[in-house]
Amino acid sequence: MVDDNELSKLRNIAAPAPAQDAKARAFEAAMRAYDQENISSVTQGSVGGLRLTERAQKLWSEIMQKKLFATPAIAGLVALPIAGYATFHLLREQPPKFGGDEKITETLADKPATIKPTTAEPKPAPTELAKDKKADTDAESRDAADALLAPASPPKSESTVAGGTAHQNAVGRGVLAEPAPPAPTGEFALDGTANAPSTSRVARMPAAESKLMAPQQPAMAPADQVVRQEENRDRVQDFKTNPVHAALEDPVSTFSIDVDTASYSFVRRSLKEGFVPQADTVRVEEMINYFPYDWKGPDSASTPFNSTVSVMPTPWNTHTKLMHVAIKGFDVKPAEQPKANLVFLIDVSGSMDEPDKLPLLKSAFRLLVSKLKADDTISIVTYAGEAGTVLMPTKVAEKDKILNAIDNLQPGGSTAGEAGIKEAYKLAQQSFVKDGVNRVMLATDGDFNVGQTDDDDLKRLIESKRKTGVFLSVFGFGRGNLNDQMMQTIAQNGNGTAAYIDTLAEAEKVLVEDASSTLFTIAKDVKIQVEFNPNKVSEYRLIGYETRALNREDFNNDRVDAGEIGSGHSVTAIYEITPKGSGGEQIDPLRYGQAAVNNGGVANADEYAFVKIRYKLPNEDVSKLITTPVTSANEVASFDQASTDQRFSVAVAAFGQKLRDEDATAKFGYDKIMEIATAARGADPFGYRSEFLSLVRLASALGGNR
Repeated sequence: MVDDNELSKLRNIAAPAPAQDAKARAFEAAMRAYDQENISSVTQGSVGGLRLTERAQKLWSEIMQKKLFATPAIAGLVALPIAGYATFHLLREQPPKFGGDEKITETLADKPATIKPTTAEPKPAPTELAKDKKADTDAESRDAADALLAPASPPKSESTVAGGTAHQNAVGRGVLAEPAPPAPTGEFALDGTANAPSTSRVARMPAAESKLMAPQQPAMAPADQVVRQEENRDRVQDFKTNPVHAALEDPVSTFSIDVDTASYSFVRRSLKEGFVPQADTVRVEEMINYFPYDWKGPDSASTPFNSTVSVMPTPWNTHTKLMHVAIKGFDVKPAEQPKANLVFLIDVSGSMDEPDKLPLLKSAFRLLVSKLKADDTISIVTYAGEAGTVLMPTKVAEKDKILNAIDNLQPGGSTAGEAGIKEAYKLAQQSFVKDGVNRVMLATDGDFNVGQTDDDDLKRLIESKRKTGVFLSVFGFGRGNLNDQMMQTIAQNGNGTAAYIDTLAEAEKVLVEDASSTLFTIAKDVKIQVEFNPNKVSEYRLIGYETRALNREDFNNDRVDAGEIGSGHSVTAIYEITPKGSGGEQIDPLRYGQAAVNNGGVANADEYAFVKIRYKLPNEDVSKLITTPVTSANEVASFDQASTDQRFSVAVAAFGQKLRDEDATAKFGYDKIMEIATAARGADPFGYRSEFLSLVRLASALGGNR
């Protein structure tokens, strides 16, 4: 490395007399830029000198093209490159020589100008450490040149770059790297002392780039320049909150079950980034169903799920009660899991070029691969400007081959989602596993802009593919371009689920911890229909499931698609009901309809409601029916007597309604939600419920819908 005195000597070479002021100025400007990269490369002999000349030409070319240095006159712009080239030419002809200790032993200033060149003495063979050092220097020089020619990007912190790269180089040589000194922030002194740059190139790279881009200007936009904010192109389906229904007029409620969790993850990210989520991003049922609950499940796979119904007082309204419907799917044991045929359909378009998109996606799918069995099959299809097959059907036993294919994915291009979906289904059909799991797993930010881009067209495409026995799950990544509406549409119509992955921890939850419920379907087209007894219930409203509503006649129509339940899945639905005569009614009774509800002779007059559930087995097309009457036997006297899981799910329901600014919870504060959730936290092995409590505190601090 060159010390300050040696650097001063090099500079004096180019300016021995006032007549060479132009050359001196040119050399000084080049040295300022070059010193920041690695002055050590100048001290490596004739090879370093030659590289410096080439480097100088590139620097001056960049300077002239980008006009990074302003000069007071046209003459200066012409004279400086010529003078600089002449100066460097002198250095190339008579470079400095160095001894074995890498110190300058002879300079041009020490030699008479008339000296004749002598035959060079043979140099000793370089040591392995010297070879490694020279290779590092050469690589650093190439990296510096590439950095100047590459598009501008936000520089990494100096400590990060210095620490990470220096450590890697040190490990490669088997030595421990010393911490690099901090890079200077001011101008370089001509004598190389006061503000001399550090000789560590890695630590100085950001400073060198900023030096070339502009000479010591404040890092702010001009006053007359408007800084454009990044456009938020997220697409979310808007919907209205379920209204209150009079049981006398409209006693039947019908909806499709929903086990998606995307909304909860999106809400969590919004709150952690410091803002209250948009109301339409809050789907209360997805927030409730995000959490695992210990509902009672069926005893055998012949009955795919079991339902448990409870009635309890409402925490936010003393005049109403909550009817809590809990469904638990049969949990397929790992040894019984059928073979899986999965096609990863991965969006590699230009919009995925963000840290929380494609890089996170690749890490997430690596986790999933580790969860699968050796005889499961994986294919990979990517789509950008057009669809392409990256990996033909491959057994998980060849894990390295699969992981390499994932690691090599790169973003770029537009988004031909339709073509990718068709190609993925084609591959899934080629390696179809009878009585197994055949599923396309679409990972995207949801930006389809080539081919069929209309949600209705995509819905029809997915519906047609669903008939082949191949299901579809959708995983969303990133923000600012997220098409949540499209994701919900194709997941619901592809007999699959939709999840939003914002962190690697969420990827682990969705693709590892919940892999069985995500991949292994035990029932499809699951619908719920509740008939309320007007003699016991005046009014009711379903909390959430607005985007899953079905017509009354759809319940018995096996052609109508509905949600699916995976292995071990739990589904929760909550109705707020107003018992007859409680005084909490919001709708006036009918003047001419009261005689029709004289239930003295009506059967089952003591029931609150009658719950019906229809479902199909995965390989069947005819539905089956499960019914549950709801009577006083299902009721608990106080809210505190409800189970821990029931009370916690109610707290989540209250939180979702609060974020949506619904009338029902307008006077129910976050402190009350915290109180219920804290008391009902129960067993929390993965910390999901503790995280929920932190989200409630954040929402309260942000003042969201107080």
